[in-house]
Amino acid sequence: MRGLIVGIYCGSFPTPTRMNGSTMKSILLIHLIGLLLFWGCVSQREVSSIDNRLSELEIRNAEARKSTDDMQSDLQNRMEQEKSMRQQAAALRVKIDALNEEIRKMNGRIEELEYALSRQDQKESEQKQVKGTRLEELNASSKSNAERIDRIEQYLNLEPTSKAAVASEPISKITPESQDQVEKEPTEDEVYRMAKQAYDQGDLDTAKTKFQELIGNYPKSERADNAQFWIGEIYYREKWYEKAILEYQKVIENYPKGNKVPASLLKQGFAFLNLGDKANTRLILEELIKKYPKSNEAKIARDKLEALK
Repeated sequence: MRGLIVGIYCGSFPTPTRMNGSTMKSILLIHLIGLLLFWGCVSQREVSSIDNRLSELEIRNAEARKSTDDMQSDLQNRMEQEKSMRQQAAALRVKIDALNEEIRKMNGRIEELEYALSRQDQKESEQKQVKGTRLEELNASSKSNAERIDRIEQYLNLEPTSKAAVASEPISKITPESQDQVEKEPTEDEVYRMAKQAYDQGDLDTAKTKFQELIGNYPKSERADNAQFWIGEIYYREKWYEKAILEYQKVIENYPKGNKVPASLLKQGFAFLNLGDKANTRLILEELIKKYPKSNEAKIARDKLEALK
């Protein structure tokens, strides 16, 4: 028996240069079995058991390699996903930076426009003051000339001329009407015109008196709501914002169908803003937008609300 095993063990086998891993394991197994049989150390059953164990180890080794390959593939996929997410995050940061820059530019532009508007209002106010001063000088000069004419007529014992009588009135009140017409009670249009002319010339006291006269004498006039609005504007120009708010409210309550309601709401909101009351400013401007969404005043209110955010 041992001679037979020796013959098998000493037979021809593939050279190491032609062996792969599986062939090598098989040869080692045969060598081992051969040696054990040769020396009589193991039985055939033990040899079969060792062979089965080696096969099981090969299967486990293959499964381990497959599991390792799967883990490497999963790791690679996760790395690619993380790389993609990092790229997307970088792109979002670039977009956010661009939006922030655009917002900064828009805020700067708004500040420039507000400054330009304030400068324009200041220039207009200065021009009106200059015009008012010039008008006062002309009135004083006209009055002085009228007095001189009166003295000359008295010296010459002449009747006063109608021109001299008209010249004694301020220039803002000179009209081409006859003396008979001047003596008559002025119409509502004439009262409104004189009030508006005084307002434009900066004579706010006269303008307020005339507007109040129009409302008192002609409460049903189509110009009554305009007159009430300009009274509010006079207090607004005088920076008496609390009084201006009350006068604008009279327009809203007494003339709800008039064309000055949107403007009154807008100026009420601005008056509250000048008083530092931003809460009431927002409420009134939002009411204006809700009631008169297509008006020019509503557009201005939207811009102002946006600036207050």
